[in-house]
Amino acid sequence: MGAQLDSFNHLVDKFNNTVGKEKGVVVEASSQGTVNDLENHILDSIHGKVGAEKMPNIFAAYADTAYKVDQMGYVQNLNAYFTKEERKQYIDSYIDEGVFKGQLKIFPVAKSTEVIMLNKTDWDKFSQACHVSTSTLSTYEGLVKIAKQYYDWTDSLTPEANDGKALFDRDAMANYFIVGLKQHGIDVFSVDKKGKVKLNFDKKVVRKLWDNYYVPYIKGYFTSSGRFRSDDIKTGNVLCYIGSSSSATYFPKTVYDDNESSHDITSTVLPAPTFKGQKKVAVQQGAGMVVTKAKKKKIEACKEFLKWFTQDKQNIDFSISSGYLPVTKSGNKIKKVRKYTSKKNAGDVVEVAVKTVNTSKMYTSKAFKNGTSARKVLEYSLQDKASADCQNVVKYLDEGIDYQTVIDMFDNDENFNDWYNETYQKLQSLVK
Repeated sequence: MGAQLDSFNHLVDKFNNTVGKEKGVVVEASSQGTVNDLENHILDSIHGKVGAEKMPNIFAAYADTAYKVDQMGYVQNLNAYFTKEERKQYIDSYIDEGVFKGQLKIFPVAKSTEVIMLNKTDWDKFSQACHVSTSTLSTYEGLVKIAKQYYDWTDSLTPEANDGKALFDRDAMANYFIVGLKQHGIDVFSVDKKGKVKLNFDKKVVRKLWDNYYVPYIKGYFTSSGRFRSDDIKTGNVLCYIGSSSSATYFPKTVYDDNESSHDITSTVLPAPTFKGQKKVAVQQGAGMVVTKAKKKKIEACKEFLKWFTQDKQNIDFSISSGYLPVTKSGNKIKKVRKYTSKKNAGDVVEVAVKTVNTSKMYTSKAFKNGTSARKVLEYSLQDKASADCQNVVKYLDEGIDYQTVIDMFDNDENFNDWYNETYQKLQSLVK
């Protein structure tokens, strides 16, 4: 949507007027809302629902959706249309994500990863007062440490006790689990060649994730109230968040305070953190293009467009305009990217993201039958509990109960074990 859609439509027009015109290929782009909305439209087409549009030759999809449609027999295997040499031009993990049982079913055209988006203007005030550095944000443990300092500093600015402000929160909680576990060498969902899934929800590592998210959340160091974390930046609820590089174009330029005043801000982009002493693993995300089964002539036409769109010139231009990442190895050269960054507003975001690609293991969990549902469990189980328990912490504090007594009511082994067991059972039921 937004900048991404405008940039994509511009390139479609360019293709139609150049290579497409020369080869007799015409691409008609159609927006169906979000990628999740598109999934519903595709399934409606397959099921022949009244009013459903005809199945498109190409559609954008995440791996779990593509897997579902593939199981229904509608996805084209692209192995015969892209040679091994051609596929080697792309980032290996981007190709691997779209391979189901040895067949290329999702073609990468744009990817994203996570970055820290920081309100630099208000961070600088905190930094000068407390002598803190953004380098500490390179680990989750450092992030929690700085968040406590920010809470204590803002708390000291008012006569009331325990009214400090949160520093941070994140979009996509599922990524926190999937990548956090992978940084410790664990695939939360391991899928074998036959498609059989095994759950690896390591309790010791999950406790570390709990301690570095749930605990600072109930203490007020993290928070989330807007629909997106960029909303929390805009209202001054947080100073920074972890979000997709492709969402960076929505970072606000103004903060509107509770007292109805406002001030302009600038932003800084930082790499997403890792756990201290663990592997540098970064999330790989973003929908790819799925080609539906059709006559060979139409599939060849789809191939022409996909190859053209992912050539460095077009792909980097799209990336810099939208915050997405180029998908070829040659396109992820920082010097090449910098030729474009001065012209577009997402250039600094893409630079940080490209460095992440070149210095980290890119990772996403493999698609499986109930993958979307399992991801939703990871997305909401801890976030919802942290939010609900934080409200109870505030309630008990308002009733005059001692701060440490209240925190001890929630930050304990029994509370963690109850949450862990419930979440484990939900996940286990989806991988059987």
